[in-house]
Amino acid sequence: MKKPQLNPLQAQLLKSGLTSEAKVKQVKAEKRKQDKLQRNNGVEIVDDIKLSAEQARQQQIERDRELNRQRKQAEEQKALAAQIKQITLLNKIEQGDNGLSYQFNHQNKVKTVYVADKVREALINGRAGIVHLSSGYEIVPAEIARKIQDRDVHAVVVLNQATQDVAVEDDPYAAFQIPDDLMW
Repeated sequence: MKKPQLNPLQAQLLKSGLTSEAKVKQVKAEKRKQDKLQRNNGVEIVDDIKLSAEQARQQQIERDRELNRQRKQAEEQKALAAQIKQITLLNKIEQGDNGLSYQFNHQNKVKTVYVADKVREALINGRAGIVHLSSGYEIVPAEIARKIQDRDVHAVVVLNQATQDVAVEDDPYAAFQIPDDLMW
C-alpha cells in the first residue's frame, strides 16, 4: 500500500504521537472533498480560521489607524501650542511689578497682574488682552489676542469688547463726576 505523502507539520505530529495515520487520511479526504465541491459548484467553503484571521487583521488595521490619528492630533496640538507661545512672546506688552493691579477671573480663581495705567485702560477698553501660557499670563494687543483666539479659544483669558466713547448727550450719567482714585 502506498504511504500518504505528508507535509512537514503532519509528519511532526505523527512522529510525536499527537495524531494518527487515520486522522491524517480523514483530514486529507475532507480537504479533497472541499476542493472538488468548490471546483464543481463554484461554492466557496468558508474557513473559520481564515475568517477569524482576516477579522483580526482588520481590527489591527483599525487600531493602527486610530493610534495614528491620535498621534497626529497630539502633534498638531503641540505645534499649535508652540505657535501660540511664539506669537505671544513676540508681541507681549511688558508688565511692571510696581504698576496698578488688574484683576481677572481664570478657572474660577481671581488672578492679578500689575500693569501701567495705560495698559490697564487698554485691557478695560478691549484694546489689549491677557493670554495664559504655561509660564504665566502675558498681555498682548487685541489684534494678536484675536489671532491667538482663532487658534485656541481657551488660551485667551481676557479680551473685552472694544468700547466706544459714549456721546455726552446720550450718557445719562454725564452729570456725575467719577473720582480719580476709584479702583475696582
